Amino acid sequence: MPSTIVIVGASLAGAHAASALRDRGHDGAIVLVGAESHLPYQRPGLSKGYLRGKDGHEELLVHPEDRYRELAVDLRLGTRATAIDTASQRLSVDDGDDIAYDQLLLATGARPRIPALPGIDLDGVHYLRTIDDSDALRARLAPGVHLTIVGAGWVGSEVAATARSLGAEVTVLDPLTVPLESVLGAEIGRAFGVRHTDNGVDLRAGRLVTGIDGKGGRVTGVRTDGGDVIETDLVLVAVGAEPNTELAEQAGIRVDRGVLVDDRLRTSAPEVYAAGDVARADHPRYAEAIRVEHWDNAMQQGGFAGSSMLGADGVYERVPYFFSTQYDVTIEVTGRPDATHRLVLRGDPTDSSFMAFWLQDNVIQAGLNANSWGAADTIRGLIESHAQVDAVALADESVPLDELGQQVTTP
Repeated sequence: MPSTIVIVGASLAGAHAASALRDRGHDGAIVLVGAESHLPYQRPGLSKGYLRGKDGHEELLVHPEDRYRELAVDLRLGTRATAIDTASQRLSVDDGDDIAYDQLLLATGARPRIPALPGIDLDGVHYLRTIDDSDALRARLAPGVHLTIVGAGWVGSEVAATARSLGAEVTVLDPLTVPLESVLGAEIGRAFGVRHTDNGVDLRAGRLVTGIDGKGGRVTGVRTDGGDVIETDLVLVAVGAEPNTELAEQAGIRVDRGVLVDDRLRTSAPEVYAAGDVARADHPRYAEAIRVEHWDNAMQQGGFAGSSMLGADGVYERVPYFFSTQYDVTIEVTGRPDATHRLVLRGDPTDSSFMAFWLQDNVIQAGLNANSWGAADTIRGLIESHAQVDAVALADESVPLDELGQQVTTP
């Protein structure tokens, strides 16, 4: 009898898992349960083209609706999973139904982290995770409107650039000394800080937000530990995300800063897998479990999970990748930048085109390329080769990247 596979999370990972299951020959039922009413969509545009009004809803979709019919996927949108019984292999949902499964994939994603701040519930305080979040923020962004962004990470930085393109006044607050410092380090983060200020952003680094002021239930200002009170119309809180692990925890599945899975994306419960932002996966390259909150990981892990559920050989060992567009610069980052590794710059990070590499024992662990689409594939090859490189040649823009994978080093 054909088996039933249930995917919890109508997300990028969930949609790619459904496609992979059919591509791999699964002829049983596939049930895709999603709390949102929207078809599965891609999130990168929510802070960029979609928020700006350049891209429409259709451009975000993973697949058009007809594709799910072609795949014979039972879409249960606007339906929230409430419990998993791993013993009887049943999923409970909020419409009162119980769905029997032979295998189940958790692709429940993550949600914005909400800091415990006075005034956090005021009207005018926004987050950015869903299409509805982006719609709500876009409806209020206009020339002259003042948006204060709490957090200078990827989401905060991208929204700052988009809001400026729409004519909004923007202030960015972050407790670190430069934007993206925790990810890319101080030197590269400083260059991104210059881009913000050059584009009219009031960047206030080294400032911790202590509260949000309001009047009549609406935001009026943001307070910092330096005594500043920044008058503002809107606040975007962009201080990271938390994995949606509650369903797994309640079912007794092992959780630690994400749903723990092995290198085939299997959880501690029989026939239950996890993929995407919620999964913290054993990774052969890094000798530890890692959780990656980026578009490429959700897409790749979703497809891998579908294959793994059908018994495909192999382990998930893809090197992490993501991209970001801010103003006139699009960067791609491959690997895992680490502040303890040696930073080698190839070009000037204040220019619109440059590269950066993080080396450990002269082996490239991560690389960044700005405004050079296609270089990421070469960088990925260098990382996956584990070859030692000459750091001086790596910094030399006249030396082709694909000639660097040699066992020759310069201390």
